[in-house]
Amino acid sequence: MIRIQQIKVPVQHTRKDIERKIRKLLSLKQEQTFTFEIWKQSIDARRGREASYVYTVDITLVMKNDQENHSLEKHLIQKLHNKNIMLTKREPYHFPQSKTAHMKHRPVIAGSGPAGLFCAYLLAKHGYAPIIVERGRKVVDRLQDVERFWRDGILDTSSNVQFGEGGAGTFSDGKLNTLVKDPAGRNRFVLETFVQHGADSSILYVNKPHIGTDCLMQVISNLRKEIVRLGGTFYFETCLTDISVQDGRLDAVVLKANGQERRLPADVFVPAIGHSARDTFEMLLRRGLAMEPKAFAVGLRVEHPQEMIQSHQYHSAAAAQLPAAAYKVTASFSGQRGVYSFCMCPGGYVVNASSETGGLAVNGMSYQKRDGKNANSAIIVSVTPDDFPGGGSHPLDGIAFQRELEQRAYTLGNGRIPQQLYGDYKAGRISKSYGSFASQTKGASTFADLNGLLPDALRQAFLNGMERFAQYIPGFDRYDAVLSGVESRTSSPVRILRSKQYESDVAGIYPCGEGAGYAGGIMSAAMDGMKTAEAIASRF
Repeated sequence: MIRIQQIKVPVQHTRKDIERKIRKLLSLKQEQTFTFEIWKQSIDARRGREASYVYTVDITLVMKNDQENHSLEKHLIQKLHNKNIMLTKREPYHFPQSKTAHMKHRPVIAGSGPAGLFCAYLLAKHGYAPIIVERGRKVVDRLQDVERFWRDGILDTSSNVQFGEGGAGTFSDGKLNTLVKDPAGRNRFVLETFVQHGADSSILYVNKPHIGTDCLMQVISNLRKEIVRLGGTFYFETCLTDISVQDGRLDAVVLKANGQERRLPADVFVPAIGHSARDTFEMLLRRGLAMEPKAFAVGLRVEHPQEMIQSHQYHSAAAAQLPAAAYKVTASFSGQRGVYSFCMCPGGYVVNASSETGGLAVNGMSYQKRDGKNANSAIIVSVTPDDFPGGGSHPLDGIAFQRELEQRAYTLGNGRIPQQLYGDYKAGRISKSYGSFASQTKGASTFADLNGLLPDALRQAFLNGMERFAQYIPGFDRYDAVLSGVESRTSSPVRILRSKQYESDVAGIYPCGEGAGYAGGIMSAAMDGMKTAEAIASRF
């Protein structure tokens, strides 16, 4: 097929407009028919020019046979001499052939976030009939628990923004962008799988795809039903409490549901537990899995009017006709810590994402339409094991560091999200009211002095970052920007060590996904789940 890059069309355009551009660029006669698929869509809204959409498209000429098609394609490419027009061939994702080692028992996966779900999906597709255990509830029931917490402050420590079907990413906009380079086609496979189970097909080509929390729930539910149809089994409201190890090899997992424990024999176990399963980390460490503390980042979530971000990012009269604008900002200072935006939510909400009694963590969330009045993102500062209590001498020191920050935040807000205007944060006084715009939150909030929440070095780095970002986006450091604390669950503070074959030092255990320290978002976690399934299939 032929790929054309850099097809520019006005903001207001139709598919016919793209078709006409293709015909003109390829100098095709009117009688020559063709089909095309959008491979990538982005927006060019650079200052000093009218905003436009930019497409990369793949074209298939309609000919009598493949040989004639290929011959004409080669002739066109040679004749046009255009660097943006080329021949291309897509290589679909291939799951490896199964090996012959015998698996006595069905594989067990702990966690139904993206890593666990995609590991389970591939294993189920290829006949392994996985068992998936999840401490939380099905996504529809989980939504009721989360909304009750936001409304009434009643926290279910097993079913919340962090735990339950779909994992933590379910309540964070469903962002699907990733920096992972993956020539094997896993990225595309994940996106296509989401589309097959109900996501909008635009996620296959938009520059920064997202599903939206509201739509992601149905997609996840559909994916679970397909895994069950293929032979998988889900146990919800079932917590992994222990594992049995004999002679350095997994023997069984111990599960608890309705107050009753049971032992489930297993010779393959995938802990895809997410970054917040702190009790499970402790148990796995006791049972001999090698772990190490891992650098991550903490900070505050910052809100601005979406209109302000829209105006700056698009520089165009067409700004109102374009999708809700996102931004990404980073800064590094000589001899100091990196500061950057994380989980940016256009038209989104700041949410209470707590999962432990007496602790409070925040996150950001958008619905599919991204039509909220505010933009928010976490402005976070890098931390290393040197910052942790104990200096990182214990594998779980990072968890202790998170807990300390979250308990401070809980105390500051008495269980509600503590907030402060940026100008008041710098001045060290408690805000009395919002400025020209109000915060958009899911969960109760209150004004408090966030000074003292972050350690001094992190607070100063945060302030330096805010001032620097205002050089890129004027008004980023505006007095009435709303700060909420604390953003502490950016990624796992722990890494469970594994070999190149994806196996831990306890044979039969395959640590997987963000919680195990090998991913950082929905897409990278899903792809790590796929790689783990491949590793299992390469042996059994």
